[in-house]
Parts: sequence; C-alpha cells; structure tokens
Amino acid sequence: MTSPTIAARLQHKMILMTDDNQIVEAVQQALPEGWQLLVTLDLDSLDSYAALLLYRFVFLDLDLLTDDFDPQDVLRKIRMEWMLNVPVFCFGGSENEREEARLNRGDRFFERAEVADRVLQYCGQFGW
Repeated sequence: MTSPTIAARLQHKMILMTDDNQIVEAVQQALPEGWQLLVTLDLDSLDSYAALLLYRFVFLDLDLLTDDFDPQDVLRKIRMEWMLNVPVFCFGGSENEREEARLNRGDRFFERAEVADRVLQYCGQFGW
C-alpha cells in the first residue's frame, strides 16, 4: 500500500452525499476555484478508509433514504467503524432524523436551502 503524497494531502477536496441534482448543481456553482468535489453515495467506492482522510469534509443529505443508502449508516461507518473525525455536515432531514444523526455524531445541521452558502463558509474555514 502506498502512502498519500504531501501534495495529495494538501488538495482541497470535499464529498457530497446526495442524489438531488439541484443540490449537486448548487454546490458545483458555489465551490471555490481549486476545490474538487466527489459526489457519491458509496463510501466504499473510496479505496480505503484512509482515502477519506484526503477530503476536508463531507456534506450528507439526511433526506435521502433508500434500500441501498441510509445516512445514519454513513455516520456510523465514519465514526464507529472507521473511527474517523472528518467533519460531517448534515443538511435536510426531520427533527427525528437530525436527532439520530446527532447521536451518531454528525457535526452541524442546516436546511437544504443553505447548502451553497455553507459550502462557501466551510471551504473558507478548511482552506488552510
């Protein structure tokens, strides 16, 4: 297994976990120059849990629940199985869904309409 290079660690990258094309488009438009976006619903598509560490943060859609995707499972996998402290910013979801995400250690919660503004905010904060 090769280790990530310093250059790879310094890249500005984020993950967006949603199937909402309007949200994807809003994030793509709001993303500052130099940032890369990975849109996925499968954390296992990353080569390993260590690959997740190359991303500055994750935006997670709490409204998305299918037979193949549960946002709570994503949080449990990141926090409890992989034991990583990558920031996970959650959007949407009912109060019950948000409360469960809090228990699963989601970091921040906001409405769907705030996604683009929050992307700008967090890219600025995590742009070191």
